[in-house]
Amino acid sequence: MPGYIITNAEVFDKDAYGEYGKLAPDAIAKYGREFLTRGGAAQILEGNWEPHRIVVVKFDSVEQAKAMYNSPEYQAAKEKRIGAADFNMIVVEGN
Repeated sequence: MPGYIITNAEVFDKDAYGEYGKLAPDAIAKYGREFLTRGGAAQILEGNWEPHRIVVVKFDSVEQAKAMYNSPEYQAAKEKRIGAADFNMIVVEGN
């Protein structure tokens, strides 16, 4: 069953966030991924959201998504975005 990481990222410092952007895709690709969306325009249909940069990444399983998140490669990328962006991130099972 596939797993999806869904992120809502509010970017404060585009230059510093760019350093994260240089490292994260390679870390994610190592675990077999498909970006379904990367920051396209979001429209609220219901609720009290404040969407910023929405990213959805598909993995073969939730376990694989969590392995990517906990990997040394992704953790190194994550260090680059601290202070540059606030992330809300979940992993969810899919079909």
